Amino acid sequence: MSMVSLPGLRSLLDTMSQQRSLPPLAVQAALKAALLKGYERYRRTQVRNDEDFPEDYFENFAVKLDLKAEGFRVTATKTVVETVEDSDREIPLDLAIKKGAKVKVGDRVIVDVTPNQGDFGRLAALQTKTVLTQKLQEQQCKYIQETFADRKGTVLLGKVLKSDARGVVLGVSGGAGQPLVEAELPKYEKLPNDDYQEGAEMKVYLKKVFDRPSSKPMLRVSRATSYLVSGLFSDRVPEIRQGSVEVKGVARDSIPTKPDIAPRTKIAVHALDPEIDPVAACIGKLGEHLQAIALEIPGEKIEVIPWSEDPATYIANALAPAQVEGAIALDVENQSAEVLVPPDQLAVALGPEDQNLQLASRLTEWKITLKTLPEP
Repeated sequence: MSMVSLPGLRSLLDTMSQQRSLPPLAVQAALKAALLKGYERYRRTQVRNDEDFPEDYFENFAVKLDLKAEGFRVTATKTVVETVEDSDREIPLDLAIKKGAKVKVGDRVIVDVTPNQGDFGRLAALQTKTVLTQKLQEQQCKYIQETFADRKGTVLLGKVLKSDARGVVLGVSGGAGQPLVEAELPKYEKLPNDDYQEGAEMKVYLKKVFDRPSSKPMLRVSRATSYLVSGLFSDRVPEIRQGSVEVKGVARDSIPTKPDIAPRTKIAVHALDPEIDPVAACIGKLGEHLQAIALEIPGEKIEVIPWSEDPATYIANALAPAQVEGAIALDVENQSAEVLVPPDQLAVALGPEDQNLQLASRLTEWKITLKTLPEP
């Protein structure tokens, strides 16, 4: 069988796989599609005029890569007939038998139609190069969609590839042995205490999988969203993964308005099994779960509080570490609550720049107002 030589084919495939963050098989599929287009160009210049080829004319043709010999062949699937009317789709019975095939009329056989090395000219090569760029882009889009569409809303491990004033580009993996795919971490999704030096690894939340390629990565991730925290707890705490403990809400101030205020998160949890302490389960033995999660978002204070279906109890829990011992007046119609706190607990209940109060309000979804009696 004849072959068109492609010196450096294996090296070319490896390079394209790395540059495009594509598995080798996806790169091969793109190259075969591009070479087939090149073969079509060759046929147009050698055999027929352009208008003689319908769009689907070459659907019975295929390209086969030979990685060991570094080249490619073109084959056509043809039907065995007595009298040939279309040589691109039919082969006479006597010729098929001469080629060594044990066939009869009506059978389909694969025939080598590879052009000579010199015949596959400059125009065909240019056509191949042009189409290859397009096919690689299509394969990249397809791979990202198939790999990450179902992982939207989950936590992934990212590796910093580059960082500038606009944001960070990380590489995230679609699985063991798969190439890293670029993901955009915009400036507004970054954390103030993170180290974004090249090579740094960190957990990120996959917010968006775009359905078409552009100048930016097709994946967008976040470090600032509250969903990252709930995702970290889900990945770390067995009781959450098993469904015996559920996360009822998360309120996060990941980028405080002032640099001297520490980032802070409140997460409310509830156990479906009355025998389980949900807070203890999330903190872990000797605090192992909470410590491991804190390492993923350095410098951020994380508070785990028990959820309650009683709004007054839930509000009091959410205002921790303040000790709320006074009355809580609820206005259910306006979803507002007035909380009476001891004078010595007012500053704690408010927090720096009212951070604790605002997080409690967001977590419980109640507008909370603090009141205190004057000290005697």
